[in-house]
Amino acid sequence: MTVPRQPSSPDGQRPPESRRCVIRRRALTLLTIVLLIGVPAGYLVISANQSRNSGKDKEAKYSATGLTIGWPSRVQRRLYQVPIPLASAKGVAYYETNNLRTSRLYVRFSVSNAGLDTFLKDIGTSSSKLVKDDITISHRNQKVVGWVFNGPGPYSGLTYEQKDPEPTLDIVVNRSDPARPFVYVVSTTTP
Repeated sequence: MTVPRQPSSPDGQRPPESRRCVIRRRALTLLTIVLLIGVPAGYLVISANQSRNSGKDKEAKYSATGLTIGWPSRVQRRLYQVPIPLASAKGVAYYETNNLRTSRLYVRFSVSNAGLDTFLKDIGTSSSKLVKDDITISHRNQKVVGWVFNGPGPYSGLTYEQKDPEPTLDIVVNRSDPARPFVYVVSTTTP
């Protein structure tokens, strides 16, 4: 008995693919899948890690509960109007607090006498306005950053008030080292 033969397709039959063509086609398919799915997925993983690390850095910065050694940013110095003398300031540390009603920048630094005069002049006042034994920074603000003004002095201070929205600056100067006074500033602004 003979088996009937299948008729050929009207458009012609393709010859069977060689093993080489099959491997090449599968490799191209795999490459396409990797490029379309793998690359974006890898990008998302990298982006998520960077975002998470950035959040941790910001969290550490903003959860600080005391003075941070270093200079406040230029934006902070400009916003709070604390023009720390670049040439002579040393031992600079700062801390910023914000809430719905008030924002404060706490800054401390040591400076030469000429630098102190420059600092006060840049604010809009002068050394002659400093009042001996006047601690103008409130106990509450002292407690926030751990400042205690009962050590060797002499101390002098002033409050430089401006119209809102300009900040009010409470300044205390410790002259225990007459050549390098230590300056404490609390700049308070109300939005």
